[in-house]
Amino acid sequence: MTSWVGVRSTVTSTQLDAVSRAIRSTPIIDNHAHPLLKLEALGKHPLLSITTEASGDAIDAAISSLPHIRAVRQLATVLKCGFNWTSVVSAIEERRVDAFEDWTAECLLGIETILVDDGLDDADDAQTYSWHDDYTRSKCKRIVRVEQVAADLIKKLGKACAASTQTGDVFDDAFDEFLQEFDAHIRGAIEDPDVVAFKSVICYRTGLDIKKVVDEDAAREAFKEIIANFVLLDFDRLQQENLNDLVVHRTAALVRDSSSRQKKPIQFHTGLGDNDITLSKASPAHLQDFIRSYPTVPIVLLHASYPFTREAGYLASVYENVYADIGEVFPAISQDGQEQVLRQILELCPWTKILWSSDGHWFPETYILAIIQMREVFDTVLCDYVRRGHMGWKAAIELVQDVLFRNSNRLYHLGLAFSELTADETTSEVKLGPYPSDIELLQVFLKNQAPPDFVRICWNDFTACPRMRMVPFRKFMSLLNEGKTTDIGITKAVFGLLQNDMLLPTVEPTGEYRLHPDFGSLKKGPNDGHISMMAEFREHDGARVPLCPRSLLQRAVELGLANGLTFLLGFEIEFLLVERLDRGPANLTSARYGTLTTDGHAWSVSRYFADPKISQLLRDMVSELDDMGIYVEQLHAESATGQFELILPPLPPVQAVDTLLHTRDVMSALATAAGFKMSLHPKPFANACGTASHVHISISSANGAFPAVYEPFYAGILKHLRGIAAFTYSNPASFERLADGAWAGGRWVTWGTQNRETALRKIDGSHWEFKALDGLANPYFALGALLLAGIHGVAAKEQLVWGDCEIDPAKLTVNDRKELNVSEMLPSSVEEALRALKEDEDLVAYLGPELVERYTQLKEFELNFLGEMNEDDRRQWIMERY
Repeated sequence: MTSWVGVRSTVTSTQLDAVSRAIRSTPIIDNHAHPLLKLEALGKHPLLSITTEASGDAIDAAISSLPHIRAVRQLATVLKCGFNWTSVVSAIEERRVDAFEDWTAECLLGIETILVDDGLDDADDAQTYSWHDDYTRSKCKRIVRVEQVAADLIKKLGKACAASTQTGDVFDDAFDEFLQEFDAHIRGAIEDPDVVAFKSVICYRTGLDIKKVVDEDAAREAFKEIIANFVLLDFDRLQQENLNDLVVHRTAALVRDSSSRQKKPIQFHTGLGDNDITLSKASPAHLQDFIRSYPTVPIVLLHASYPFTREAGYLASVYENVYADIGEVFPAISQDGQEQVLRQILELCPWTKILWSSDGHWFPETYILAIIQMREVFDTVLCDYVRRGHMGWKAAIELVQDVLFRNSNRLYHLGLAFSELTADETTSEVKLGPYPSDIELLQVFLKNQAPPDFVRICWNDFTACPRMRMVPFRKFMSLLNEGKTTDIGITKAVFGLLQNDMLLPTVEPTGEYRLHPDFGSLKKGPNDGHISMMAEFREHDGARVPLCPRSLLQRAVELGLANGLTFLLGFEIEFLLVERLDRGPANLTSARYGTLTTDGHAWSVSRYFADPKISQLLRDMVSELDDMGIYVEQLHAESATGQFELILPPLPPVQAVDTLLHTRDVMSALATAAGFKMSLHPKPFANACGTASHVHISISSANGAFPAVYEPFYAGILKHLRGIAAFTYSNPASFERLADGAWAGGRWVTWGTQNRETALRKIDGSHWEFKALDGLANPYFALGALLLAGIHGVAAKEQLVWGDCEIDPAKLTVNDRKELNVSEMLPSSVEEALRALKEDEDLVAYLGPELVERYTQLKEFELNFLGEMNEDDRRQWIMERY
């Protein structure tokens, strides 16, 4: 194979581009904001309030705050004016006069919908929630502020009582009427499709330390005092502790007891606010008893609970019904503070419990600043996590899409379709990154070629059987253009099937995964009119499936990044071309495949390419692959009659395995069309050389590819090689090939420089070849196990205690083996390999106990099935399928 040691992959920068692009192209469900002011009312409120909760004389000091300075810089960039507050104010006032609607539209770009709390003071100065529909992609919805409902009812009843001449129980009657009307209003809101949530500002009024049990008698007395002194008190808002507690508890109980299964959430203002708040009572930790009292009522902790962000993250992580919003801090605190908020919420809180909001209010500038700053901070923090390996790039994209769209869509039962923003739908200073969206990837891929007939969505199952679903191209494009998912429902029994669809007895044909295509793996073929993609299995909520082979390899890559390691893999595809024999009515049980008629086939001989039919087939293979962007590095004859080897270029791990599987499909289709059968059977003919699928591995790290980096990696592989063999030698036929002195990697656990009789052959530096692998292995599992074992070897600083074996290890003397620490042999059967896997507790932990248990169960089931065949029937059966 061509040497490629030292080549570094640029995939990491591409992955970071993908994360950045997702941050800018994901539509935003603003799960908590307030209405904008009518144009004529804008002058009544200070523009300085866009970055501060201060009011009165305290607001003037805001100009010396970091949030204000940053906002000036960002607004000046968008408005193309001077970088000072005076210039920004002038530019905004000019927009208000000349193009207020256009400016408002620009400020709200990128927002899918706004959930509007319209219970602010000065309601007559504000636009209605539905007015905002003209500036969002989907219709806006309403949040009902419960204290405002209660206050409006008290005002109405207070005026009625003040005008009444009745005596006696008038106040008690008024309280009962208050409860009845309040309940009716909340029930009406529960039924109203335009209302998606309730909101409490009890944090502002009496604090979040809500009593666990409401004292209704005390609430009645507080109500009677308000009504009795209504005119004198000039009642404006509810701020009596027992009455406030009653209102919140009553709302929660009505939501809990509603007939709908889709309970509407209650949002709570927590953390920072204006000086009405008693900060010591603003921590969401005070809500713990309340949360426990209503386990079926969704509760949203607003505004990152700043400065109590960690408390919010804790509550959302331990209570199923609690969600953490990270709004208002954009743009109310500094950039460093915002980054800390995002990091702190992610310390503990699952991102499927995190929501985002602008808390935009009054001025459109509050929206645009929140969006610009959110994108900037998400980019900084998440790309840093990806660089350091704290999460994979795909996980970061999922986080962005969940936090900005999917979580709110699900929690508030909005039923909106996810559709990425176009360049025209992002704020003016934002440019789309170079990594294209799914539909853009497909459009670029199809440029200058006729549309295909079918899209193939492919996977490789536990028996390494290539499977796929085909979608007519027209249907596939309609799903994409409508913003609908291209995932396909697949039974969970998919990971319990043999090659002939026999189902593992312990697996039920119930439940469903989603087969999620990776558009980055798009390839033409393998048949005319087809395009193909590899896919991963996901749960319906988008979570990874622990049993998914491709996800295992992706997880290994991410762990490598976390340890500063990146990899390139290059596969050698050994394959056998055999004749298809006639199977007429008289010989239905006879052999289906036979060796080719040759003129002396041997390793690397040239005479075989003189056969025009074979020569044309091999040329077509290379040409077809080249047309698909798969550039073959070498092609030559191997030792067995009709056996060849095709060498693929080095690629990052997931891409390398995707390419390997697609290449095999292409080669097999061409061989079939030419009248041959291509087989990967490790030992199809007893007296011929076996067929393998060797893989070359090269390691890079921030510290270079030095022995201190790669030796612990390969030591980790050797330490766990007996268990790994359950994935790399996965079929009884694999062990028919396993032999000493056959250039097959031998039977011993060891390594050697340029030694083809060792399982690991060192070539140059970190570039080594792993030889104990054949075409019956699922390569995602095999390479996932290899990389995970090696990465843990690096983390544990494993010592390469095996010496460099310079000869065939089968020829070593007892003393030689002792000196080189060559003491273990590879398993001699699938049964022994599975036992070694189950006994390797560390390897089981790396791979996941659930995956190992299912894999061993299925392989044992497969062994029983194959064991019922005679040797010839089993060989033919395997050759039919591989």
